[in-house]
Amino acid sequence: MTTETIPTSRNAKGFRWRFGHVLAIITLVLSALIVYLAWNNARERELKLAETEFHAKVGKLATLVQLRMTNYVLTQRGGASLIAALDLPTRQQWHTYALGLELKKQYPALVGMGFAAYVDQSKLMRLQLQIRDTGGGQLGVFPRGLRDHYGPIVYLEPRTPENLAVIGYDMYSDPARRRAMQVAMTTGEVQLSEAVSLMQDNGKQVHGLLLFTPVYKGEFNPSTPAQRREAMVGWVYTPFHIAQMLELAIAPVKTTERMRVVDATDSAQVVLYADPDIGDLNTFTHSLTLNMYGRRWRFDFFSGPHNIAAPQLASLNKMLFAGGVVSLLLFILMWTLASIQSRAERIARDMTDSFRRSEQRFRSALHYSAIGKALLDTAGNIVEANPALEGILGRNQTQMHGQSFAMLMNPDDDPKRTAQMDAVLDEEGQVVRTMRTLRRPDGELRHVQLTIAPVPGDPDRDIARLVQVEDVSERVRAEASVKSLNRTLESRVAARTRELSEANRELESFAYSVSHDLRAPLRAIEGFSRILGERYGEVLDDTGRDYLGRVRKATARMAELIDALLMLSRISRSGLKMAEVDLSKLAEEVAASLADADPQRRIEVRIQPGMHVHGDRALLLTLLDNLMGNAWKFTRDTPDAWLEVGSEMGSDGNATLFVRDNGAGFDADYTNKLFRPFQRLHSQDAFPGHGIGLASVKRIVERHGGDISAEGAVGEGAMFRFTLGEPASHQTDAMG
Repeated sequence: MTTETIPTSRNAKGFRWRFGHVLAIITLVLSALIVYLAWNNARERELKLAETEFHAKVGKLATLVQLRMTNYVLTQRGGASLIAALDLPTRQQWHTYALGLELKKQYPALVGMGFAAYVDQSKLMRLQLQIRDTGGGQLGVFPRGLRDHYGPIVYLEPRTPENLAVIGYDMYSDPARRRAMQVAMTTGEVQLSEAVSLMQDNGKQVHGLLLFTPVYKGEFNPSTPAQRREAMVGWVYTPFHIAQMLELAIAPVKTTERMRVVDATDSAQVVLYADPDIGDLNTFTHSLTLNMYGRRWRFDFFSGPHNIAAPQLASLNKMLFAGGVVSLLLFILMWTLASIQSRAERIARDMTDSFRRSEQRFRSALHYSAIGKALLDTAGNIVEANPALEGILGRNQTQMHGQSFAMLMNPDDDPKRTAQMDAVLDEEGQVVRTMRTLRRPDGELRHVQLTIAPVPGDPDRDIARLVQVEDVSERVRAEASVKSLNRTLESRVAARTRELSEANRELESFAYSVSHDLRAPLRAIEGFSRILGERYGEVLDDTGRDYLGRVRKATARMAELIDALLMLSRISRSGLKMAEVDLSKLAEEVAASLADADPQRRIEVRIQPGMHVHGDRALLLTLLDNLMGNAWKFTRDTPDAWLEVGSEMGSDGNATLFVRDNGAGFDADYTNKLFRPFQRLHSQDAFPGHGIGLASVKRIVERHGGDISAEGAVGEGAMFRFTLGEPASHQTDAMG
């Protein structure tokens, strides 16, 4: 009976084993099938949603392109209205209008905006004369040759070197441009050209387009083509690069979509623009055909592969993978249950051994550390200390055990630090670092650096904190020595500063006194020379009278030098009265004063409006009077002379003021002599002066906390740049 029951038990056990295996396989298959069906359904839904979003997105891109072209047209129609209203505006009027449009800022893709006239051979000469008479210069038409009609470019803004080079180009001579110009003329509508190579590109292989708006006599659009040709004045046109225009137009909303734009107007379709990374694998494609002012453009959009067109599919693929992993986990779950218990027991043994090793490492680190360390309980009493702490405190382990660590510190320390040590740090989880002093049993005072950190305790042992005690007595003494040395150095620097200030005051007082003391003998020389000339002039011969004249000129020259020296002294000694100053208005006053003093001069004065600074108005008036006076003087022999006062943005982002002219200039090798008193780079006969002006300018700029520099070349004018920063302190003013 026993022999028969054992096989039965084995068969039953084997049946359960096979059944569990089959059940695991069935579970795996069913779960995988459910995951696949759910994944496929979600994938189809995501693809439809992504396709809908793709169509909406590309439609918006095409709309943005249309909107950008509409903005170009509106800008041109404003120019056409100006042409029609003024018949033919001057070049300056067209420049002012284009400047107000801020073309480069508003429409960076535009190469410019211009006007091309429609004339025959007889009207061409009248047009050239009219432009010349209105100050536009000579209009040269190219390419040369006799033609029935011309379409020369009359105006083109902005005035870049490339745009100025194409002024006079007869666009009507080019077949591609002429077709667009004729359609615009006969229909009265804005017309876009086919792809052309812009003259500004100098032969570069870059697709360009031109947008033409016809302009007729008067402010109306004739009703028939013949009337339009008869009333035709010309075209306002804008050349632009198609690639740059498209990229800027769609930049706000374009993401991963790829675009190709094809001019499908003619049988030979021309690709105007194509993104460089259009691939062969695209989940979605979509084409739109739009009428672009007489041209038919086809927009082809490409979504890219699945990972770009529908990135949500990646998460669905992860879900499919996760479902497969879950199915496999269910399959192997029973196989892992048997090993879990043995693995847990093995881990427990390993953790116990690891804990023991960690405890041993901690004990070794505590015992052999050169820095004093101790374990404290929740009350702040010492539980355990290492030998290094025994050496620092001068107490052995038995004396320290159970003693409050705070009581070992010097009681004369800051009480806040003591309260900080007594805090229950393990509750707040903080680390405290502080400097304390302690007194050893032998009376020696030591400085220590304390680091107190919470540590986990044992259930059967009260341990809350670890304190680290580092003896820094030698470092504290060294720091005290360094601080004492720093205080000595500071006192020396202050003494030297006072000595320098006193020397500056004595030097300027000496200059002021000498200037005053020189006046008395100088007046005597000049007075007696004048009396000698009046009373005994007839007795003297020509040589004597010449010598007497030279003496009087020398005394006058000396008086001017003394006045200049006094002015320099007053600039250095006077107090600053800081206020908001309209520098543009101040420059206008100086220019008016110069013109009144020399009414025969013809010089162009350019003053930038709206320049406001913070400074002393009287000193700034002296500064401008010297700089503008020099420019006025040194442009005396220059034809078409001009001087300019303005500001520009410096490399540091702050405004830099300047005064420049196109006068005699100076040798740049002697720039360092310009701002020295009595240093002159030109002879007295050529350009009279006393050599103090630029020295005064430099002192005024320095008193305002700024800096000044000069640039120039012989015969090419000079430019002085200066800044006005923080003014000097009142103490410095008194010194100066």
